[in-house]
Amino acid sequence: MPHHHRGLRPALPAAATRLLRRPRLLIVGCGDVGQRVARLLGERWRLVALTSDAARVPALRALGIRPLVGNLDEPATLRRLGALAPRVLHLAPPPGHGAGDPRTAHLLQALARHAPPGGQRLVYGSTTGVYGDCAGARFDETRPVAPASERALRRVAAEARLRQAGGSGRLKATILRIPGIYAGDRPGGHPRERLQRGTPVLRAEDDVHTNHIHADDLARACVAALLRGRPQRVIHVCDDTELKMGDYFDLAADLCGLPRPPRISRAEAVQRLSPMQMSFLSESRRLVNRRLKDELRLTLRHPSVATGLLA
Repeated sequence: MPHHHRGLRPALPAAATRLLRRPRLLIVGCGDVGQRVARLLGERWRLVALTSDAARVPALRALGIRPLVGNLDEPATLRRLGALAPRVLHLAPPPGHGAGDPRTAHLLQALARHAPPGGQRLVYGSTTGVYGDCAGARFDETRPVAPASERALRRVAAEARLRQAGGSGRLKATILRIPGIYAGDRPGGHPRERLQRGTPVLRAEDDVHTNHIHADDLARACVAALLRGRPQRVIHVCDDTELKMGDYFDLAADLCGLPRPPRISRAEAVQRLSPMQMSFLSESRRLVNRRLKDELRLTLRHPSVATGLLA
């Protein structure tokens, strides 16, 4: 009979060793973009996702994600989060009201409770709405924020919390400022539905510049930021297209073989469109995406909406 040396642990099977060595990621807010990230990382990473909806557990499991049921509005349900992963992708939106983002505050408290020795790397999906109206100016990430809506104020509050947590050295936070996300296979993510409804757009002299990113490129940018994002850095995640909103919908109509939308004046739009729709028509900006390309080293698959809309 072979004799065993006492105190020597049996070697782990190779598959188990590989599993332990895989980088771990916690996804908070695992909707469409989070699921695209999960598909990109596939078997190479160990993925955990926080979901507040127990009904979504089977769908997350099917993607190879370990689901954790918890709610950012209920801090007591978040106790285990800190110890789960050294990298966190935070894509959960703030609440629908108020000027702050208690959800991000609760998440940061939970992460701080069991932070790994080397600290944590967090990537946050914010919005380009934090700049407010820029009258069509072209600018990079050094421009100061000027939120013009409660929705944008909540995002600015979330960014400030992340910066503050990053100042303590425990957290390396990279903030992605994201414009309109589109994709043919994203719920509500293609202009087709709006074009079919015949929703009007502004005439050229009243129109605003908008910015876009294909959902697949956004997912790739999230992964690049998790690997290469600089601490306390803001990055514009947008493509190279510079179009006014009406021209974007005209292009989409031409590509889909649909009639172009009717053009109306701003005064008429106020009468016909919802306050939410009008809020998007009152902000005009053109974002520079050099950091996305130089620092995250991302080559866009869909640098233009002209190819992205057909993808």
